[in-house]
Amino acid sequence: MREAEASGPRIGFTVPRAIGKAVVRNRIKRRLREAVRGALDRLNPQWSIVINPRLRALQAPMTELQKEVERLFLRCSGS
Repeated sequence: MREAEASGPRIGFTVPRAIGKAVVRNRIKRRLREAVRGALDRLNPQWSIVINPRLRALQAPMTELQKEVERLFLRCSGS
């Protein structure tokens, strides 16, 4: 979702309870936050994105998560 006046890109995470207990959900969010942190400068400041990860994000190598985040941000920049 694009906003007219933005102070910077906003990224949110929603991890459903079906994925696991709070420890598992928080670990996934921490891993995704780190992956987003490296690519945040590539995203236009007008964007607000909510990422809803799957359980696979827990075991995926960090490089794979970073590539997926970069791919998402490139898709957002292209539209």
